[in-house]
Formats: sequence, structure tokens, C-alpha cells
Amino acid sequence: MDNELFTLVDNYISKLVAVEDDVLQGVNTSIEQADMPQISVSASQGKFLQLLAKLTQARKILELGTLAGYSTIWLARALPNNGKLITIEYSEKHAQVALTNIKKANLQEIVDIRVGRALDILPQIEKKNEGPFDLIFIDADKPPYLEYFDWAIKLARPGTLIIADNVIREGKVLDAKNADERVKGVQRLNESLSKDTRVFSTIIQTVGTKEHDGMILAIVN
Repeated sequence: MDNELFTLVDNYISKLVAVEDDVLQGVNTSIEQADMPQISVSASQGKFLQLLAKLTQARKILELGTLAGYSTIWLARALPNNGKLITIEYSEKHAQVALTNIKKANLQEIVDIRVGRALDILPQIEKKNEGPFDLIFIDADKPPYLEYFDWAIKLARPGTLIIADNVIREGKVLDAKNADERVKGVQRLNESLSKDTRVFSTIIQTVGTKEHDGMILAIVN
């Protein structure tokens, strides 16, 4: 595969239809300054998520995995003024960086960051009846991806769009013997879709600045 070509095309797309403003560029800078991993979605992927949020006319969004708030900002900008986005981040450090970026984007009234283990926080969200959500984006640690997906369905309604990122892992999902827990986690979720009657789903491959990966797109029945 020509990764250089994929990156050039991705940059071409971004310059045309997914231009990063100062706030989004600042998020990338904050990641570098805080010595955080550069694992946010790309600009074109962020615009894709925003487009999907608009297509679903989302008013309430749930995100698993905030990092520095890059995808959070793309998604929150698709919401109406009275919309709500709850995002869950395990790391207190990452959450603080994200909060600063979200305030710079003037989205602090829309975005609610919850800090801790997602598998602890998701039951709390259910107990407080904070759902159902119109769109749920899963981009967190990979080993419990199937459990996250199950929780997403619990917090959804018929028609909710669930998106799970990083489910191809540069094709490593093809190796049934791969010992990487991240690969095994997404394999479990991918394989479960073949018999999951709760959703209408597909998996798309993605290439670009984030190399070769993929996303699950699933509509709750």
C-alpha cells in the first residue's frame, strides 16, 4: 500500500472540505505539548463524523474516549444550541487538556466530560436516564469494545447510529492467532455483528493520515 499517497489524498480532501480552524489546530498542538499520543481522528474523519451527526439530526451524543477533545469538538459543532454531548475519558490528565480545548471552542455548555472507567460510568448514565442518545461514537481502549457496543445499544433507541473506530487495525484483524489484546478486542466485536439482530450494520475500510483502519457503522433496530 502507498501510505504516502493515502496521506496526500487525505490532506487534499481536508484542505477542500475539512479545514481545521484555529481551535482544532490548537487541539493538535495541545496533544504535542502534553506529550499525549497522537491518536485522534483525522480532519477528514472528524468532518465525516460531523456529517453523520447532522444526517441523524442528533440532539444527544455519547462519546467513549475523549483524549484532547478533537473528535468531541467536531461532533459537538453538529449539535443545536440546546444539544448535549457526554464524553467519557479514563485519564484525568487527558480530560483536563480536553476541557481547556472545549472551552476555547466555546462548547462548555454543550459538552459534559465524565472522568473514569467507561464500564463504571455507563451504568451511571443508564441509572440517571440520561439517554437515549441519537449518536454514539466509540473510540476508546479496544479490549472491551464488545462490552462498549452492548452498552451503546442499552443507551440507544431505534434509529440511533453507533460508530466504532479502529476496527481493522491495518488488516491485523485477519489474523485469528494475533495475540494483541487490542486486535482481539475488535475481532470479538466485528465477528459478533454477523449474528447481531439488534442492529443493521456494516464495516468500512479507511485510509489516509491514520493509515489503514476502519469503522463500524450500525443503526439500532
